[in-house]
Amino acid sequence: MIRRLLAFVLTLVAAPVAADELRPGYVEFAQRDAEMWELNWKQPLPAPGPAELAIPIVPQGCTIVGEPLARTVPLALIGSAQIRCEGEVADGQIGFEAIFGGGDVLLRVQPLGRQVQTYRLTEAEPIATIAAAPTSAQVWRSYFSLGIEHILEGWDHLLFVIALVLLVRRGWAVAKATTAFTVAHSLTLAGVSLGFFGLPGRPVEAVIALSIVLLAVETVRDQRQTWTRRWPWLVAFLFGLIHGFGFAGALREIGLPEGEVPAALISFNLGVEAGQLAVVAVVLLVLEALRRIRADALAPMVRYASYAIGITGSYWLVDRLVG
Repeated sequence: MIRRLLAFVLTLVAAPVAADELRPGYVEFAQRDAEMWELNWKQPLPAPGPAELAIPIVPQGCTIVGEPLARTVPLALIGSAQIRCEGEVADGQIGFEAIFGGGDVLLRVQPLGRQVQTYRLTEAEPIATIAAAPTSAQVWRSYFSLGIEHILEGWDHLLFVIALVLLVRRGWAVAKATTAFTVAHSLTLAGVSLGFFGLPGRPVEAVIALSIVLLAVETVRDQRQTWTRRWPWLVAFLFGLIHGFGFAGALREIGLPEGEVPAALISFNLGVEAGQLAVVAVVLLVLEALRRIRADALAPMVRYASYAIGITGSYWLVDRLVG
């Protein structure tokens, strides 16, 4: 039983070395005049190399004018095409026969002079029906799901949270530290997304990796009362401000729907928090189970997990500084 618990935690921290794997595809279908629409889309690639561009399905009565254009960017193909539509596109279907790249696709439909519609395409539902009158619920559902996906697939943020729990361990102290982290990254996420301030992405990603290494080192050190152990909530808050810039970078890549920016920001952040709380609960449950079943194995398990977190964070730090 102990070995299974240890293997579970080590599986959590033995993450893929590519952090922040939220690279959703997107489709943007924007009206330019009474007949012409512009279709732009991003097709994530699971690995570098040649790939065929997938052409989205457009509503009935719409046809592609000329040949679609394609260009390659790191781990993605970017497509664009001019579309001529006869009549309204409401109740028309748009999407893909199958989702490419193994991830979700964010679809934005922008009729001229009307509210932007947002949909989330998945493997189970790769096609959406364009509504005649969109609702805010579309934005709430789409961005909440994207927030959960980002924290669960953004391994650098996730390892910071796991390392924080391993360092603190006590229920009330964990609650204070994770709340401070939440408040901090929510502030910078909102500030950057609304255009109040910003930082270059490369230094931000390096500091995020450094924050993981710092917590891992503090966890494996002796029990001396360092400032990190005395005020873990303050450490979580300060680094949370930096992690918020990382969240904002992911949200910038996705894009915010015009007219629904507050709803998108709030629902994305709520999704991040839901995923974060789920991870904190799982780690606390594993620690408590280990404490009850075999207390003498708790310290070695935490130490080994911290080593794995620290090694991963160190790799990211070096890669982001010199890569």
